[in-house]
Amino acid sequence: MSTILAEKPALFSGSYDPSDVQILLKPAAIQHVDVEEKERLIQSGTRHYSEMLSPEKVPDERYMTLYADALRRNGGSLRAHIEFLARKIAARPETAKECVVISLARAGTPIGVLLKRALVRIGIDAHHYSISIIRGRGIDLNALRYIKARHGTETSIFLDGWTGKGAIKGELERSLAEESLGFSPYLAVIADPAGCADLAATTEDYVIPSGLLNGIVSGLISRSVLTDDFVGPDDFHACLFQEEHAPFDISRDFITAIENAPMPKAIWNPWSLNEAKAARDGREALLRKFTVEGEISDVNRIKPGIAEATRAILRRVPDRVCVRDLNDPEVQHIRHLAEAVGLVVEEMDLKNYRAVTIIKRLQGEQE
Repeated sequence: MSTILAEKPALFSGSYDPSDVQILLKPAAIQHVDVEEKERLIQSGTRHYSEMLSPEKVPDERYMTLYADALRRNGGSLRAHIEFLARKIAARPETAKECVVISLARAGTPIGVLLKRALVRIGIDAHHYSISIIRGRGIDLNALRYIKARHGTETSIFLDGWTGKGAIKGELERSLAEESLGFSPYLAVIADPAGCADLAATTEDYVIPSGLLNGIVSGLISRSVLTDDFVGPDDFHACLFQEEHAPFDISRDFITAIENAPMPKAIWNPWSLNEAKAARDGREALLRKFTVEGEISDVNRIKPGIAEATRAILRRVPDRVCVRDLNDPEVQHIRHLAEAVGLVVEEMDLKNYRAVTIIKRLQGEQE
């Protein structure tokens, strides 16, 4: 029997309360790689993005003010969207009594904490695990085996914060199809501008406040890492526990703020199959716009959606930043980040997305 199944690993919940989540990641002493060096290694094909971490900076005062503005503006909507997902999940026969929420680290982790609590409040026996999935490398099968040994597979759903191009949904489907563990690739998200989730609260590309920040709002965990140096055959995927950022950690504060936010009377742009189809059409049109007109052959350089566009500026080397409306309150933090790295933000029609970042193609690299 695999060690991971025979022995219960030490509980790890990052900076969250252990009752809120069990994070199935292996904390490791991972050294940082400079952002530009990481980008060079990725684009040259020398190393996969999942093999490296770049340093995460604590946001400046102006950026945290923009985060606070987003929290005040959208906290109530996020709370309403969480409650919407909880009711929809409770209405499914498979999850009417019990639900195992498998959030995809790390963007899904704070959303998973909120959803697990909402499910418990309406009488569902809910459990929450956060696990790694990596584009091009798949989902953490050891983590899934651990969950299956404890709960089976019938009551599990996968959860993320949002969709961008739909790459993670595709990775989830491929990973589970290649293995016979019995999990269904049922993906729920808050915002589904790509139109590819199985369940969402909205197709609106809006600022989910936790999407503006990195580890300090996600339990102090880094993005997941998969290398032989840190991950053995029986290990979970690895992460860096960012203890040095503990004085700035607002992970629990974020949960409290959302649960106390005043909810609107009705959620806007509720998700439906028709809305999802329209979003898919918009996504395909947008990708054609950049791949054909912009002559970008590597679609992975295109990061559509507010959250993905934000993270691309924070963690990669951006070349272009585009928004649908320069005066939109939802994109002011993107303008701030872009200006800080010397980029002029362009205004253009982005279909159902509010923002897109294009990763810079480094000179001499092949796409």
